[in-house]
Amino acid sequence: MAKTSVNICGIEFKNPVIAAAGPPTRDAEMIIKCAQGGVGGVVSKTISTKAAKIPKPCMATFGEKFLNTELWSELTPEHWIEHEYENSRKSGVPIIVGLGYKEDEIANLVPRVDKFADAYEISAHYVGRDIRAVTGPLEAAKAHTDKPVFMKISPGVADVGKFASMLESEGADGIVAINSVGPCLSIDVETGLPRMGSQLGYGWMTGSAIKPIALRHVYEICKAVSIPVFGVGGVSSGKDAIEMIMAGASAVQVCTEAIIHGHDAFGKIAREIDEWLDLHGYNSLDEIRGITIGKMKKRESELYKTVFPSVIQDKCIGCGNCKTSCMYDAISIADKKAFIDRSKCFGCGLCTTKCKFGAIKL
Repeated sequence: MAKTSVNICGIEFKNPVIAAAGPPTRDAEMIIKCAQGGVGGVVSKTISTKAAKIPKPCMATFGEKFLNTELWSELTPEHWIEHEYENSRKSGVPIIVGLGYKEDEIANLVPRVDKFADAYEISAHYVGRDIRAVTGPLEAAKAHTDKPVFMKISPGVADVGKFASMLESEGADGIVAINSVGPCLSIDVETGLPRMGSQLGYGWMTGSAIKPIALRHVYEICKAVSIPVFGVGGVSSGKDAIEMIMAGASAVQVCTEAIIHGHDAFGKIAREIDEWLDLHGYNSLDEIRGITIGKMKKRESELYKTVFPSVIQDKCIGCGNCKTSCMYDAISIADKKAFIDRSKCFGCGLCTTKCKFGAIKL
């Protein structure tokens, strides 16, 4: 069995699957359920100096898309301090306390909650993408605690690697990437109204649909910094987590998958990570962490070179899915097997992702 525990800034996580700040960590009872579900650690739902007033309806799922108008905690900081944080310690897993958003709010909150925290996640989601708006909360947190401070950043920063590097130079102990994508709009065609109950009807996208966006951010950040990075956004399986770690992430955070499938989703993902490592002959996550960064450096000399796919005949059943989606008419089906005409093949690679049986490989 491979080693899947991770140590981040001196904090030991039994596995790299962390419950992200959100409804699955909205109070101590839910945090304990996260632990029972198999997480390596949790980020408590973000609090600010005032409780959030969350518009309803606030969540909807359709296909791979998940839209929400969730804000920070609907509970006051006083309630968290009096009831939730202490009880959360009963979960037995590390507690990363989620805080937001502006400098004065962070300076107010950290001294009040410091005794409960193993580390902090500071979200700057509502203060924009200007580095000055993010370094202020970071400086405020660092001024009031000696515990690790992880900065959660929004997608869409022009040069996210440089942005993260600046946070590292300002003292951030880690980066959390990314927050939800948006604002977005979805309309119920039966009513003509937006699915979300916010004032403008807008919401924020999470879940599987944003994984490629999150993965790109994590990859860029990990190339630019030496501090730990938590990959967040669309992690719904062990393979998703493996992708994040190959891009350089130290650990992953999961929220939407647990909302949809319950707290056992955390343990399922952790088990799938372990199974994948064993199946591929790896002894630990360290052996794959950042592997894509290294491979891409070697690949630079091979860009624009056409690589033709090949059919593994024993796996092919001749279903024709590859032929249907080949815009170059390079695939034919004969005797219930696919054949590729290299004189027509463009090397686009689509067929290798369309095949459900793993019968076409580059």
